[in-house]
Amino acid sequence: MESSRVETVNPVIQHKKDGDRANLSRVLKPIHLWALAVGLVISGNYFGWSYGFAVGGVMGLALALIPVTIFYVTFILSYSELATAIPHAGGPSAYARRALGKFWGYMNGVSCLIEFVFAPPAIALAVGGYIHNMFPGIEIMTATVVAFLLFIFINYWGMKVSATFELIVTIVALIGLVIYWGLALPHFELSRVMAEPLLPNGFSGVMAAVPFAIWFYLAIEGGAMSAEEMVNPQKDISIGFLSGMATLMIMAFLTLFLTAGITDVKLIDSVDFPLPLALSSVYGEGSFSAMLMNFIGLFGLIASLHGIIVGYSRQTYAMARTGYLPKFLAYVDPKHHTPVWALIVPGIIGLGAALTGLTNVVITIAVFGSVAMYLISLVSLFVLRVKEPDLKRPFKVSYPVVPLISFLIAIFCLVSLFYASSEVVPWVLAVYGVAIVYYYIWGNKNIRPFEEEFGVLDELDK
Repeated sequence: MESSRVETVNPVIQHKKDGDRANLSRVLKPIHLWALAVGLVISGNYFGWSYGFAVGGVMGLALALIPVTIFYVTFILSYSELATAIPHAGGPSAYARRALGKFWGYMNGVSCLIEFVFAPPAIALAVGGYIHNMFPGIEIMTATVVAFLLFIFINYWGMKVSATFELIVTIVALIGLVIYWGLALPHFELSRVMAEPLLPNGFSGVMAAVPFAIWFYLAIEGGAMSAEEMVNPQKDISIGFLSGMATLMIMAFLTLFLTAGITDVKLIDSVDFPLPLALSSVYGEGSFSAMLMNFIGLFGLIASLHGIIVGYSRQTYAMARTGYLPKFLAYVDPKHHTPVWALIVPGIIGLGAALTGLTNVVITIAVFGSVAMYLISLVSLFVLRVKEPDLKRPFKVSYPVVPLISFLIAIFCLVSLFYASSEVVPWVLAVYGVAIVYYYIWGNKNIRPFEEEFGVLDELDK
């Protein structure tokens, strides 16, 4: 049975050391979490979502976005309760472990890693596409590999450097979207949005568009994995998350409808640089507006690529520190306070996925992992409410209505994935199969209890 003590920390508390092991440092404030939450996701406005036009049409994608948005609003409210009650670098792995036990803690961590390891290669491929569009002499794959390696290296320099960089590129990317909306608005035609047939592939097209609607919000929850690097996690996590969610919701609907209103969506439904291509259709190919958007679009992609690398490294680090993954992955560089091998090893796996060049397939695999993680996390919330009613919850969601709505829509999203992406299912099941075999052979042998991962708990629980 898992420890019932409240897993909370404050800025002066450090983890227990294994010998001379270094610790993560507490440097993040709400503005940094907002930047991480928005930055993790903002690339979803610059690419990826437009693949939904190919399967659902404009209205099919728009209809898919409605339940997906409701899901993310309710999920982030629910997730904020978990993240503030258990501010742990393991994020979803820690929540499920506390509520459901060691195996489900492991499975939720694996689901999170599937999401966060497969999302960066899709984003890196888009970076390569944007660069190739600007400089045709540079091959897409060359730019993809260089970008991936560059941002792993930037993350190595420490969370303070990483968070400051993330804040800057996120603000630039947001400014870029505002510029895009301003350039698109004078040319917006409602007739393009409402073009017949409204649902070219019927309800099945709406279902097929769900993974690409999710791409507008995918990975926002990654901010929780920086909980141990926040100055005041119990107070600040909910502020950063909820402000980030509000920002992303506005962005998603403006980007979708303004883009559909200025161009023939068939021109952009299978490319990784839809925004500059959409502007080219009204301002001309090679126009200043299109080139400007191409340049600024890189900042949006960089913000997400960089932020998700932060997320996968902290999840890997936390699972290794717990004992689920090999111990060497929990090594923290004593100078920069970054988990070095937790940056490098998942990065190599992601790089291999990027080399396939299959952006839409990689996106779908990442979405499968995310939806599985959402479901397990929500079950964990319900269980903890019953199992630990006295757990200190600095932020409380309206229970049980909000998490129940979130859970039901998550089921809908999972069904839509199986329905519309059956060709990817064997690959996802294979990954989970390997993960389960690993757990029973090695991953369940050296799991540490919560109290060993933190230096001082008893005084906080009083």
